[in-house]
Amino acid sequence: MPVPSSRRKNVKKGLSFTIMVVGASGTGRTTFVNTLCETDVLQHQINGAPETAHMEPEVRIKPVQVELEEDGVRISLTVVDTPGFGDAVDGSSAFSEIVGYLERQYDDILAEESRIKRNPRFRDNRVHALIYFIPPTGHALREIDIELMRRLSPRVNVIPVIGKADSLTVTELRAFKQRIMEDIEHYDIPIYNFPYDVEEDDEEVIQDNSELRAMLPFAIVGAEDEFQAHGHTIRGRRYPWGIVNVDDPSHSDFGRLRTVLLSTHLTELKETVHDHHYEVYRTEKLSESVNKDGSRAGLDASILPEDLANQSVRLKEEQLRKEEEKLREIELKVQREISEKRQELVAKEESLRNLESRLAQAQHAEAI
Repeated sequence: MPVPSSRRKNVKKGLSFTIMVVGASGTGRTTFVNTLCETDVLQHQINGAPETAHMEPEVRIKPVQVELEEDGVRISLTVVDTPGFGDAVDGSSAFSEIVGYLERQYDDILAEESRIKRNPRFRDNRVHALIYFIPPTGHALREIDIELMRRLSPRVNVIPVIGKADSLTVTELRAFKQRIMEDIEHYDIPIYNFPYDVEEDDEEVIQDNSELRAMLPFAIVGAEDEFQAHGHTIRGRRYPWGIVNVDDPSHSDFGRLRTVLLSTHLTELKETVHDHHYEVYRTEKLSESVNKDGSRAGLDASILPEDLANQSVRLKEEQLRKEEEKLREIELKVQREISEKRQELVAKEESLRNLESRLAQAQHAEAI
C-alpha cells in the first residue's frame, strides 16, 4: 500500500508538538514526563531551604525540548512544566500566569500573520495539550481543580488525569473517575473529550474515541525504574505485594495516553488548537479592536462576522501601510546619507586638487 505524501513529508521533516503539565507537587507530574520521554527530561524538586519556607511559592513556566521518535516519525516535543502550581494558598496568580503564557503564544502567531514578510524560521510554540494532574483523594474535584480547568479549557485542549492512581484500589478508582466526570459535566467544563461525528467519521475512529472518552480521566502511574519480571524488562513501581507495570493497561492508563499524545491524536490535537481555540482567541482580539474603534467613533459596538473579516483585512492593510512608510523613511535616509557622502567626496576631491595645484606651483618656483 503506497504511503500518503503527507505521511512521507512528516517522516522526512518530523513533527513538532507541545504539551503542558500542570499539577501540584507530589501528584506525579515530573515522573510522568520522564516516563513519557523515557529519559530524565525534568528534575525532581527538592524541598526549599528553611529560610525561604515563609515565602509564598510562585508558579514558574519552564519549557523543555526533547527529540523523540514514534512509529518511525521524528517528534520535536516541547514539554512546558509548571512547578509551584497549587503550592500557594491563593492560586489566582498561578491561573493568570498559565493563561498568560498560553495567550502569549497566540499573540505571537497573530503578530506573525500580520507581517508582510513571514519569518521562515518562526517557531509555533502554541500548547496543543494540557495534562492536568488531579491528586488521588478519592473524593471529588477540589475548587482549584474546577477553577483551573474552567479557565484553561477555552484556551487549550485540557486532558484530566489522576496522578499516582496506584494509591487507590480498583473500586475506589472507578468511583473516583465517575465523580470527577460528574463534576466536569455539572460545572460545564469543556475538556477535550475525544469528539467524533457518527455521520462523518469511520467506525474505527468512533470506536477508538468512544473507548478513550470512557477512560476519562486517565488513571496514571509513572515510573523511572526498570525491573525484570517473567523474563521481560518492565517499567514499574515495586511494592511489598508486587510490581505495578506502567505499560500494562490493567495497571495504568499511561500507555494509552502516551499513544494518544505521540501517535493517534497528535495531529487532531494540533488541528483543534488551530481551528478552534486559536480562532476563538483571534476573534476575541479582533472584536476588542473593532469595539474600541467603534466606541471612539461613537458607533454601535455590536458587529457581524463579516465585519470581523473586514476588520482583519483593515488591520493587515494598516500594517502594510506602516511597513511601507518605514521603508520610505529608510529609503530617504539612505538617499540623504548618499548625498552627504557624495558632497564630502566632492569637497575632498576639490581640496586634493587645490593641494596638488599648490605643490605644482611650489615646485615651479623652486625650479626658477
